Amino acid sequence: MIDALILPAQRRLLQPLAQALHRRGICADRITLAGFGIGLFAVPALALGWYGVALALIMLNRLADGLDGAVARLGQPTDRGAFLDIALDFVFYALVPLGFALADPASNALPAAVLIAAFVGTGSSFLAFAVIAGQRGLRTEDYPAKGIFYLGGLTEGTETIALFVTFCLWPALFAPLAYVFATACTITTLTRWLQGWRSFG
Repeated sequence: MIDALILPAQRRLLQPLAQALHRRGICADRITLAGFGIGLFAVPALALGWYGVALALIMLNRLADGLDGAVARLGQPTDRGAFLDIALDFVFYALVPLGFALADPASNALPAAVLIAAFVGTGSSFLAFAVIAGQRGLRTEDYPAKGIFYLGGLTEGTETIALFVTFCLWPALFAPLAYVFATACTITTLTRWLQGWRSFG
């Protein structure tokens, strides 16, 4: 919902570090893969109840997610980079609720499953729209630098990361927050279905 508003400020903040990495010959794909690898370690950290460690790993993953695009734009962005970025992002988003389910299966397994199912809805509707939009040569004015058509919604990346941060700071609130956010994701999915129905009719 607010990704388009914060992206310009995010790019300005990341630009010096992106330029330093670019000068050292570190390519965007390596940053994407390294960030995903770091994010994977958040799952065992969450499962063990090391919420501070998990939060740090989640934030490092998101830092890498911002940096890879900034580095790519300093050179020649590739389709492979755009593919890796979005594909690994959606897996990472599902892994965080899994970590909380592993930490406390009795309390968290069901809300985690509901949240992951809601993520499938937002992710599949996002990607399905992007495929058809790409075939039609459509571009989005709000996200001109994105490698694929970026369809916004009530729950975007910023809201999802804010949710993960809240989970880590107050893990006892995981279940109710998961249900609330899953409801918001469902609204996002329905609005994207409706937009696709209208746009591609």
